[in-house]
Amino acid sequence: MQVQPLWLRITHWLNALAIVIMVTSGWQIYDASPVFKSFTIPTSIALGGWLGGALQWHFAAMWLLVANFIVYLVMNVATGRLQKRMFPLSIKSIFHDAFAALRGKLGHADLTHYNAVQKFAYLAVIVDIVVLILSGLVVWKSVQFPLLRTLMGGYDNARVVHFFGMSFLVAFFVVHVAMVALVPRSLVLMIRGR
Repeated sequence: MQVQPLWLRITHWLNALAIVIMVTSGWQIYDASPVFKSFTIPTSIALGGWLGGALQWHFAAMWLLVANFIVYLVMNVATGRLQKRMFPLSIKSIFHDAFAALRGKLGHADLTHYNAVQKFAYLAVIVDIVVLILSGLVVWKSVQFPLLRTLMGGYDNARVVHFFGMSFLVAFFVVHVAMVALVPRSLVLMIRGR
């Protein structure tokens, strides 16, 4: 039985690739002008080698991320998958499943069903990517997007929003990979679809 359709698997892996490139090149860009002066990223985990190289990687992956993310959202809505897999969702169910997970009582026998914590995390990362795209536009083309810049509280605040959005995405990525390590069948499912 097909659990993860081909379009979902392709967009998932393309998003993962784009995000890894954008985050690691973004770290190199960040180091050129840190938002928090006492915090820098080791160059050994940054991509690009220097500011110009990092910008080229970042802008190349940006187009992949935006185009792929639009396809991902459109397909999720058009196929009804977003509604079917992510809802219903309530605060009570999120806390219930989070406490069950912390006690080791959250089952993973049925990979066709997302628990409330997964639903919340996936919806949160969708919103986060939208915030990253919008704040990235302000950082990249601040003059061309004055309303967006104003909504972000100015250029410097947009950089802070972008930094914290990236930090949330990295935290999601780390937890996501850890969960895959705990339930390796989910990786097979995202590769084979069943």
